[in-house]
Amino acid sequence: LAPDNMRQLQFIKGSSEYVYLKKVDGTDTWLKASFNQPQETPLINLSQLNRALRQSSLDTTSAMPAIQFSTDKWIMTVAGRKLSYNPASGTINVLLEKEILSKDNLDQSSQGYLAYLEKDNLFAGKPGQVKQVTTDGSTDIAYASSVHQSEFGITKGTFWSNRGNKLAFYRMDQHMVPDYPIIDWSERPAKDKPIRYPMAGDSSHHVTIGVYDADREMTIWLQTGEPKEQYLTNIAWSPDDKYIFVAVVNRGQNHMWLNQYDASSGQFLHTLFEEVHDKYVEPLVPMLFLKNNPTQFIWQSRRDGWNHLYLYDITGKQIRQLTSGMWEVTEVKGFDAKGNALFYTSTEISPVSRSLSVLDLKKMTSRNLTPEAGVHNTQVSADGEWVIDNFSNTSLPRQIRLIPVKRPLIQKPRVLLTASDPLAAYAKGEISVFTRPNGQGTDLYYRVYKPVGFDSTKKYPVVVYWYGGPHAQLILNAWNGGAGDYWFQYMAEQGYLVMTIDTRGSSNRGREFEQQIFRMAGKAQMEDLMSAVDYLKSLPYADKERMGLFGWSYGGFMTTNMMLTHPEVFKTAVAGGPVMDWKYYEIMYTERYMDKPQENPEGYEAANLVKQAGKLKGKLLLIHGLQDPVVVQQHSVMFVRSAIDKGVQVDYMIYPGHEHNVLGKDRAHLYRKVTEYLKQNL
Repeated sequence: LAPDNMRQLQFIKGSSEYVYLKKVDGTDTWLKASFNQPQETPLINLSQLNRALRQSSLDTTSAMPAIQFSTDKWIMTVAGRKLSYNPASGTINVLLEKEILSKDNLDQSSQGYLAYLEKDNLFAGKPGQVKQVTTDGSTDIAYASSVHQSEFGITKGTFWSNRGNKLAFYRMDQHMVPDYPIIDWSERPAKDKPIRYPMAGDSSHHVTIGVYDADREMTIWLQTGEPKEQYLTNIAWSPDDKYIFVAVVNRGQNHMWLNQYDASSGQFLHTLFEEVHDKYVEPLVPMLFLKNNPTQFIWQSRRDGWNHLYLYDITGKQIRQLTSGMWEVTEVKGFDAKGNALFYTSTEISPVSRSLSVLDLKKMTSRNLTPEAGVHNTQVSADGEWVIDNFSNTSLPRQIRLIPVKRPLIQKPRVLLTASDPLAAYAKGEISVFTRPNGQGTDLYYRVYKPVGFDSTKKYPVVVYWYGGPHAQLILNAWNGGAGDYWFQYMAEQGYLVMTIDTRGSSNRGREFEQQIFRMAGKAQMEDLMSAVDYLKSLPYADKERMGLFGWSYGGFMTTNMMLTHPEVFKTAVAGGPVMDWKYYEIMYTERYMDKPQENPEGYEAANLVKQAGKLKGKLLLIHGLQDPVVVQQHSVMFVRSAIDKGVQVDYMIYPGHEHNVLGKDRAHLYRKVTEYLKQNL
């Protein structure tokens, strides 16, 4: 029931041609075309690929693999091997064998150098000449891995230089952080497989950054200094590989230093600039050097209240602000071939839209390439002359277009696919996305599905789904309103009025909108939901006596909080993976928004739901993944214990084998559980 798509659609790197995967005569076949040559021609099918594999004495495959295309080589993984296919000769070479490809945290540089973890230690070097770089790796000392609980935009722990022969890597000493038990119930007897989990207000781990020269086989350490409890984020290499830049954030997360270090000696050279805020700063994206000027770089910051782009020189002098306005840059896509144009996506059209713009760095003029309201997921060709636009809104399931960048008045976009409504044969609830002001006059976005066969003279039970926390936005002007599945439509089919709201604290509405929750987690969000409740009560067809609430993670915290603070509003609720006491959540996230418990005792006390369990009046189902390393299960267990102590009934469901989110086939079981609980109690 997903809208039609062009599978694995991509540009061939080094050309203006695009390719995608399609069934032709029942066989997976890659097709290619271009704007000037729109006739699609076969590139390779599964039979031809298997013939080439056999000729190279390699294992064949029963399904077409994902392929990364460039003009001179096609990269793919087949039967556990990383392969390179030469389209000119039809020959295939093995780039990486199964043994290497299965290594933990494998990272390959542009020159083919390898880095990976084995028995907690870092190995790096040329293929066939890989050396052991560290020897003290353990559960206490973590190498080459994501640090700081994957906050600050950190997703990995290795960073190859531009020339691909030097490796910057994280070392995290966490012996001062106590073990936290995670039980594997699938073994006999069950086994404890502990993790290190630093809780708010307690000791944090100590991180340093090493630099390994694979040619000289030597390691130096950046002199990042004291205090040891600081955050080393957004690592970037200079274009000449002489320097490494690190955004250093203090534990209080209200001060950032963008520091420069010598990559050969590790010596601290100087601070390019600082950012300070009375609440918090949060660098998420490393500096981006200009393609045609290695002495200048682009930095992303919310210093004016919105995430925008700033141009700096290598000394740290701001040259100019590149973008501005009451909207946010959401992603930088990169430069054109000459480096004179920069592509970025933003919320300039509206907070619920995403559009692609191109900025002329010489003329300092910007042009929106996708001005239609909705969400545009885009790819830009390497030369910057073409854009693949995968577009949808609430009424359009999908349209894929090829957009010319250079001559928009002469060459108009070419539509490659327009998807029909995959639910056309089903009875659907009418969906609407709109804004309403909260009690403070701030417009909030709502998404509402009316019940199938809606009759304004009837009264319908209500289900509200929400999240409310930072780094999340639930509502978009996209197909299905931005919802990733059809559960909301299913509930509308079952006769419910279904509503979602993005409260203050959620993403892409600017810094002030998000920071309303600072030191007072839950307060602003509950005010906003009560405004939404007032709206629901004003609807003659909404049954205010039969309203249910559902949220996960931060939304689980908010859902439980709402049931305790306003116990007469919602008759029933489901809270998944809920934070119940912020003192038990991890340091980086919690202290950013709440400060330390020692610094903000009133805020922590107000948000301590464990102590408030006795206020519960409605029916509440708690759900928790049994191996959750994010919101550890202790949260929901403590709440249940408190409910028992206070004579309050609460329902509980676990998902063994799942972490913070219930994924895979068990997600259908989860939705059935939630649906049946809401229906039973509404």
